[in-house]
Amino acid sequence: MSLILNIETATEICSVSLAENGKLIALKEDLEGQQHAKLLTVLIEEMFREKNISIKELNAVAVSKGPGSYTGLRIGVSAAKGIAYAADIPLLAVNTLQAMALGVSKSQDFNVETWFCPMIDARRMEVYTAFFDLQNNLMREIAAEIIDENSFSEILKERKIVFHGNGAAKCSKIIQSTNAIFIESMGCSASHMVELSYHAFQNKQFADIAYFEPFYLKDFIATVPKNTILGK
Repeated sequence: MSLILNIETATEICSVSLAENGKLIALKEDLEGQQHAKLLTVLIEEMFREKNISIKELNAVAVSKGPGSYTGLRIGVSAAKGIAYAADIPLLAVNTLQAMALGVSKSQDFNVETWFCPMIDARRMEVYTAFFDLQNNLMREIAAEIIDENSFSEILKERKIVFHGNGAAKCSKIIQSTNAIFIESMGCSASHMVELSYHAFQNKQFADIAYFEPFYLKDFIATVPKNTILGK
């Protein structure tokens, strides 16, 4: 028996889900963007109330660990750590890009040779991305990529690639290939974490509650607004 709470805050989507023995039983999401600090605990409480479940019944809590938004990741990880500590249950960390790829790969029938390229929007023409095959195996390492007309051209010569996530939209006008498929509507969701968090729980792949940190991929860089005069 396993009851796992999944938390996804790596992008503009705030999403939580409950899974029992690896099966989704509840999902709450806000797609409006950038309200994680305000809505995360509200969504969790609403979901628990509707399912008549208390935190004490959880066997683990899983969090989307990144890469993604610095602020979003910190909010999600902080909440997950707090719940894990208070309920004395394990903390599970799920790779954000892997969960995205798994969700899209199971959304319809794809050719066995198809690869999946989740894209999380970074700055300008940069995305956080990786490649996964139909079995959700990592085929190309996670990286911050600056996209141009030659991006992934060699791979696209060999196979179809499904580009998806909130970074895919800005790439669809630049990457021109008959093997490039763009699915812009499917972003991050706590529902996509269910299979991965259950697998981690079964294999006792627990994160250290005290020392676990999100996978930012790149250091956070604070910017100064253009109309700000230093020293004033």
